[in-house]
Amino acid sequence: MTRIAISDGRIEVDAETVAQGLHIDAEALREGMREGTITSRFERGEGEDKGRLRVTFFSPRRRLRITADQAGNVLSCSAVDYTKRPPL
Repeated sequence: MTRIAISDGRIEVDAETVAQGLHIDAEALREGMREGTITSRFERGEGEDKGRLRVTFFSPRRRLRITADQAGNVLSCSAVDYTKRPPL
């Protein structure tokens, strides 16, 4: 993924990309968003980050964060797994 769509103050990210980042399939993503178990947050940068956008998707097990410039060019993409790992 190299771009996200920005139009009239709305952000659009490809569902397949989000699903892949959350380690689920696209249908599970749609279902989770309908049920409210998968949510998102949109933020505009201020100060040093002015001109940047951040979209974060939250599932019960994982978080996906995408940072882009005002044109929608993805600058970074990261994910964190909330699942507990067994002790070593």
